[in-house]
Amino acid sequence: MMQSVSKPSAGTVVPARRCAYAVLRRVFEHGAYADRALQAESGALDGRDRALAMRLSYGSVQRTGTLDHLIGSLAERPVGRLDPPVLAALRLGMYELCYLSGSPDYAVVGDAVELAKQSARAGHGLVNAVLRRAAREGSDALLGALSDATPEQAAVKHSHPEWIARLWWQELGADEARALMASDNEPSEVALRANTLITDADALARALPVRTRPDPEIPEALVLEEPFDVHGSPLWRAGAFLAQSRAAMLVARALGPRPDERVLDLCAAPGGKSTHLAALMRGGGEVLAVERDRRRAGALVRTAQRLRATNVRVEVADAALRRPEDASFDRVLVDPPCSGLGTLNARADLRWRVTPDRVSEMVSAQAKILAAGAGALRPGGVLVYSTCTISSSENERLIAAFLDSHPGFALDDLAAELPALRLAHPGASRGREGSTSHASGACGLVLTLPHRDRTAGFFIARLRRS
Repeated sequence: MMQSVSKPSAGTVVPARRCAYAVLRRVFEHGAYADRALQAESGALDGRDRALAMRLSYGSVQRTGTLDHLIGSLAERPVGRLDPPVLAALRLGMYELCYLSGSPDYAVVGDAVELAKQSARAGHGLVNAVLRRAAREGSDALLGALSDATPEQAAVKHSHPEWIARLWWQELGADEARALMASDNEPSEVALRANTLITDADALARALPVRTRPDPEIPEALVLEEPFDVHGSPLWRAGAFLAQSRAAMLVARALGPRPDERVLDLCAAPGGKSTHLAALMRGGGEVLAVERDRRRAGALVRTAQRLRATNVRVEVADAALRRPEDASFDRVLVDPPCSGLGTLNARADLRWRVTPDRVSEMVSAQAKILAAGAGALRPGGVLVYSTCTISSSENERLIAAFLDSHPGFALDDLAAELPALRLAHPGASRGREGSTSHASGACGLVLTLPHRDRTAGFFIARLRRS
């Protein structure tokens, strides 16, 4: 159960700011996930206030690296020495002063001071002094003084942990790394996948109350061009669509299942790809969706039922364990847990949770799950490995190691097959010494980049068993 934080009395604080302040405290004082904290705190807000609270809280969480640098500089002390309720008020106020417009500076400062006064024994004077100084100097001067010439400087300017900045600097090059980090602080694209078991994208677009645009290469994809309450829509309840990034939609398409085949989906929750496979198979064949977590498996069952994907069968099991010898599948999807570095603009707090040690642990688990999936594939079958991360150790290096130890598998040239889908690889990525990375399209691998492809960052590799 999520821990509670002591709430300031309503006073005169704007409800959206009061909600965002509580979210910040839940995230940084109690380790809560930002989306769950917002859901817990925003129940009494109307739609307009909830949207503002979301922008304030998510933006403050994402920009914490930059905000803490500015706060420490203006306060002339390390932020680690500040009382957490005071630091939360400073982060919220500094974010609004630097990145949002529409409210007078005095109102922003006044609410931050009031929040600190009501939640901390002392420190509201510091909040007043720091934020008033920030307002006087102005956001252009404060942010304009930040450089991104080096990975360490870019980590501050674009609010990422230094290890991520260094990783992308090395694997993508400086220009791509800067652009990627900048895009991680912008709102993510929201796309819907029309459930072709009951409708199509054209019919769905006509039924939706908001403007959308199609994707010319993914027939079932619609990109929203206006705010839309996805889960409050009757169309959602009727199973007409699922919210899913365009990059994620490409994974099932890369596997290319046929209606009469048996397909294995490992680590299948929450079910977006399993139900997409079911739709591509037109409800025929069988999709065995394996999920270790019983609660998530239950949610997957409900998703399949809502989307009328009757050919999906859910099994609660460890995806890393070998399947029985007689369990042979025509196609296998391996979509293991990963660091999620391709989804940082959609998951506000993730960048502050993942660590290099955690990535190393994931690589080991990913290799075991890939080996288990490969063991379940029939001769001549097709396997797709995908992640939603931008990290060579979890992507191309893992695939290279797998191929070295499994001579019966070969890599398909998926990059050559999907050029029109705008899944261009990052080119000949330059390594630390200027050498060409093996992530190039000549190897058949696909990597989407949020700043370039305007969708989540996904890695996709397709293998065939001889």
